[in-house]
Amino acid sequence: MTVDKTPEEARAELVATLNALEDKLNVPKRVGGAVDRGKARLRTFKEENPGGAAGAAVAVSAVVGLAAWGIVRALARR
Repeated sequence: MTVDKTPEEARAELVATLNALEDKLNVPKRVGGAVDRGKARLRTFKEENPGGAAGAAVAVSAVVGLAAWGIVRALARR
């Protein structure tokens, strides 16, 4: 078996591989990044289209309210 790399090169390659694995397997970090990107997109949407953002907020509130009402109604009929 021949060794083509110096110990420093092998160490650098190992560090790069471990860093890549950490980035890929660190789920909380990836979720946090996705949440941050989503917040930035929502902020941009709100700034570019305030009426649309208000309409979306009203629609989401209505859906949540109707879902809660439906659950309470179903439980009350039991």
